[in-house]
Amino acid sequence: METVADYFGSLVFNDNVMREKLPKDIYKTLRRTIAEGKDIDLAVANSVANAMKTWALEHGCTHYTHWFQPMTGITAEKHDSFVNPAEGGRVLLEFSGKCLIKGEADGSSFPSGGLRATFEARGYTAWDPTSYAFIRDDVLYIPTVFCSYTGEVLDKKTPLLRSMEAISSEAVKILSLFGDDVKRVITTVGPEQEYFLINKSDFVRRRDLIFTGRTLFGARAPKGQEMDDHYYGAIKTRVAEFMRDLDKELWKLGVSAKTRHNEVAPCQHELAPVFATTNVAVDHNQITMDMMKKVAERHGFVCLLHEKPFAGVNGSGKHNNWSISTDTGMNLLDPGKNPKHNLRFLLFLSAVIKAVDEYQDLLRVSVASAGNDHRLGANEAPPAIVSMFLGSDLTEILESIAAGKSAKGAQKISMELGVHVLPSFSKDTTDRNRTSPFAFTGNKFEFRMLGSSFSVSGPNIVMNTIVAKELRSFYEKLKGAKDFEQAVTDLIRDTYNAHKRIVFNGNNYSPEWLDEAARRGLANLRSTPEALDAFVAKKNIDLFAEFGVFSPLEMHSRFEILTDEYCKTINIEALTMRDMIVQEIIPAVSYYTSIMAQSINAKKTANPALSCKVERSLLEKISSLMDVLSERCDVLSSLIEKSKSHGGSELSHFCRQCIVPAMEDARKVADELELLVGRVYWPFPTYGDILHYVD
Repeated sequence: METVADYFGSLVFNDNVMREKLPKDIYKTLRRTIAEGKDIDLAVANSVANAMKTWALEHGCTHYTHWFQPMTGITAEKHDSFVNPAEGGRVLLEFSGKCLIKGEADGSSFPSGGLRATFEARGYTAWDPTSYAFIRDDVLYIPTVFCSYTGEVLDKKTPLLRSMEAISSEAVKILSLFGDDVKRVITTVGPEQEYFLINKSDFVRRRDLIFTGRTLFGARAPKGQEMDDHYYGAIKTRVAEFMRDLDKELWKLGVSAKTRHNEVAPCQHELAPVFATTNVAVDHNQITMDMMKKVAERHGFVCLLHEKPFAGVNGSGKHNNWSISTDTGMNLLDPGKNPKHNLRFLLFLSAVIKAVDEYQDLLRVSVASAGNDHRLGANEAPPAIVSMFLGSDLTEILESIAAGKSAKGAQKISMELGVHVLPSFSKDTTDRNRTSPFAFTGNKFEFRMLGSSFSVSGPNIVMNTIVAKELRSFYEKLKGAKDFEQAVTDLIRDTYNAHKRIVFNGNNYSPEWLDEAARRGLANLRSTPEALDAFVAKKNIDLFAEFGVFSPLEMHSRFEILTDEYCKTINIEALTMRDMIVQEIIPAVSYYTSIMAQSINAKKTANPALSCKVERSLLEKISSLMDVLSERCDVLSSLIEKSKSHGGSELSHFCRQCIVPAMEDARKVADELELLVGRVYWPFPTYGDILHYVD
């Protein structure tokens, strides 16, 4: 019987395959080149390309593609065949080192924020040898970066790799002061992916889902998630079959899918992988999202990755579990058995605290989108205010250091379950605060503000860079210290005292926290336009320029791209809503009221004494709401037209302040009508139909 171990990574050109297919000297040179971050020699590239081609042909491949991550938020690919004409009508199957190292794509047809005009079309893709090539649908996929003809970055991968180099360089210098022989520091990530599965038959009947990925209308179903019976509940048969199929496809591609379960909302689920090096984790998460959609189709489902596809129930996020490790296997965020004596851990922890406090605006903008605006601050999603949860034990230790007192340190407490046949186990030294945006969870930080559709690249670019910044400043303060241990202790104390406002272990949903956060001076960037304005603040531009992650020009281009994406999203949603009101809801409701009016007339004709009180009252109420809906639709239409006179940041704020509220006003009336109109007359599937289907 075939087991997972038999086929795991079978479609990946991984280290084992390279060791088998490459000459020993080429393999060693390639591994050394990757480890040291040097350029690939063409002779090595030719040998690797030939081995890749041979391996791909053995698996039935006919094409190859440079697979990259442009600023669209999804991946991009252009397939080229291995076929080259030869004499006598024959063909040769060729793939050279040049084809492996460099490809060409249209740089002007992807979002560039003004970096590339239509007449400046050329762009390049370049092989990322730190991420394994893989096979999908008889195509060899080669992970690459993407840049313009003049060298500006047009993708999400290049700055991520730059940020990884930045934090590695600064962390290695700090560790050298501790006497640690470390050559490289690696950030690792494990992104938990939430998603909804709904029947395709329902999806195709709702234009809002088709065009926007979320429902623009939808009255509450009689049952939502209030019974808490879906979370960790028994998985429906079809969903379980989907999950099995998905796991197998991901395992073949080397994605370590680990955990699967029902999430809180009906039809909502989660998949969590094992940690991987950050750039690999980003690639794997993109593969996962794409594969979820493909596998869902096979099972008669559609996979929704929007942050808030249904109002009134949990939205979908993506918890970004982030940690720092060394090439010697040391986790720098692991407190160990006695955190109070672990100066190394406390110093790196202090760097993260300082980074999150000083660059809370950047963390907020890294998760900003029109979709996530609907999710943040409700139904178990963290609020828009960035704060850190450390837990009582760590906070106590830091408070003691800050006050110059000795700390007791965390003590393991045995948990007795009261049944003698059940094992006892140790209680964790930190609780799990589900309302915190940025929580320490044992040996990592869990950044919970990401939306489910996000590439995890952006938030990790920010995390890596801001921590690199603080480590650099720490190194400058410590490198000449005569009493190193005392200098580290003093630095931890001073850092915590200066930045402890960012630490909050309480309920982030409470109204009191809003007031407390304001008193602390924490930013409350409630919407995407507000967050985006902070993105191009001078301190943030200077930060990325200092580490070569983004040039000022690249920063402004990303600001333009993200602003434009927000505005276009709102415009598409507004147009879709208007069309659905005019073309579907009003005709359906009008037809229903005409049927009701005919019924009243028929009853009166049969018996003039009948009052028809219920029908008359309902008819009047529905007709009145129809008038209001039509008026609100007209308001929305005029705002859509008015938006054409705005542009850039001004347009994004107009969309948020005017169009979004107008859409909410129109929806309220439509949802009220849904609860009054006969179910068979409503023009598209309701929340009850979609979220509570029979398996």
